[in-house]
Amino acid sequence: MDIKKIETMRIAIPLHTPFKTALRTVTEAEAIVVKIICDDGITGWGEAPPTHVITGESLDSIETAIKKIIAPKLIGQSLLERERVFEILHTVLVGNTSAKAAVDMAIFDCLSQYAGMPLFQFLGGYRNRLETDYTVSVNEVQKMADDTARYIQNGFTALKVKVGKDHIETDIQRIKAVRQAAGEAAVIRLDANQGWKPKEAIYAIKKMEDLDLNIELVEQPVKAHDLQGLKQVTDHVDTPIMADESVFSMYDARKVLETESADLMNIKLMKSGGIYQAMKICTLAESFGVECMVGSMIETKLGITAASHFAASQKNVTRYDFDAPLMLADDIVEGGIQYQGKQIHLPEESSGLGISEIKKQYIQNKGSVSNA
Repeated sequence: MDIKKIETMRIAIPLHTPFKTALRTVTEAEAIVVKIICDDGITGWGEAPPTHVITGESLDSIETAIKKIIAPKLIGQSLLERERVFEILHTVLVGNTSAKAAVDMAIFDCLSQYAGMPLFQFLGGYRNRLETDYTVSVNEVQKMADDTARYIQNGFTALKVKVGKDHIETDIQRIKAVRQAAGEAAVIRLDANQGWKPKEAIYAIKKMEDLDLNIELVEQPVKAHDLQGLKQVTDHVDTPIMADESVFSMYDARKVLETESADLMNIKLMKSGGIYQAMKICTLAESFGVECMVGSMIETKLGITAASHFAASQKNVTRYDFDAPLMLADDIVEGGIQYQGKQIHLPEESSGLGISEIKKQYIQNKGSVSNA
């Protein structure tokens, strides 16, 4: 099963509602889609969105990394020698984790098709259903309360609430309003997206604890590089703290785990460079007794399908943040995971990712590298 051809496509689809965090506002989902074609006819799919403020990648950089650097090295390689293939993928250039992730997804799609298994079973097969949370974008207080009420009415029972913007007291008012609108039974997770200073985070979280707002966890309260600040927050509050942007690689994860700088860890394929490295991070975290969430960027159902298969395969992944496709104006792929409200079903009747095609109206242009 040799790689014969690697195609790239630019896609774009609008969001039905703007996605707002402390770092950015997104109104359109753009991505580079990768298609790997093997000499035995098997094809695999992957996706990489540009997330400038987190991974540092753009559409141009992702496309160039794949077409000019990664693809020429992988064309002709046998996927049955996958350790060699992944070694090439992860050493041929530094960084560019989203570009690597898209190729990694497509490789795993091909391998699990060759094995005749859905990818989640190929990777471990721990479960075949997931339950996603839904994101409440950072906005004015009343808007966030209204959005919360609507999402709860739509059947979501876990909300990921974006904070870390404006004054710290405004964030506290936001969470009070969200809790009131959500009711006592809803799970509320906060994501500050690096928006607080350590002392601000401690003050805000302690105040929320005093107000009995029942926050399940707080994600990445301080700057990604500030492990000392992250540990300071973790050590001074009762609410569990989750590392996100602080953890791209297995080496980042080891630093966080060895210093006990966070209680939980958020793995994203776009940060880790794909499933191959994400598996290592998850296993390392499990060895320290630290549970993981698997999250995503603003991706289409293609990327989220791959992330869902990885998350479903691992016992140590206990939380799922896969609402991005629900924010899009349309579904761009044929096949993949199936949403039923907050429930995500991973079909067992199809092998690989179960993706058959990209809807043509969302493809902007194509390119390819082959051994022909």
